[in-house]
Amino acid sequence: MAVKIRLARGGAKKRPYYRVVVADSRAPRDGKYIEKVGTHNPLLPKDHEDRIKLDAERVQYWLGQGAKPTDRVARFLDAAGLMKREERNNPNKGKPGAKALERIEEKKEKEAAAAEAAAEAEAAAKAAEEEAKAAAEAPAEEAPAEEAAAEE
Repeated sequence: MAVKIRLARGGAKKRPYYRVVVADSRAPRDGKYIEKVGTHNPLLPKDHEDRIKLDAERVQYWLGQGAKPTDRVARFLDAAGLMKREERNNPNKGKPGAKALERIEEKKEKEAAAAEAAAEAEAAAKAAEEEAKAAAEAPAEEAPAEEAAAEE
């Protein structure tokens, strides 16, 4: 029989209250348990002394018997100094998912296309400006030649 130290939910709707219990791992969350070893009231402030109450002697006994605490209960036990909880590291948790990566790629492609279109438009505008300058200069050069021909 695998024994767990875990939370069993009680209280009303939207008003949770938990018992810290020792139970068979196959038993339902709020069902039959072996022993109640504490309480947890998440509605109280984090620094309130009644937020988490544990029977340290019984918890130590059950840990000695091989009971495995759930992650949340392990946090409570670590804060109470009853056991050491190893810090977890999940570097993939903060990474975006597959769909988000697809959206990012689409956005990059659109930005690249927009930048390319802007560059083409700017190049076309410069070319048109140069043509306008060349057109303005060409008649000015031809005009003195016409004047010289008119003087003769």
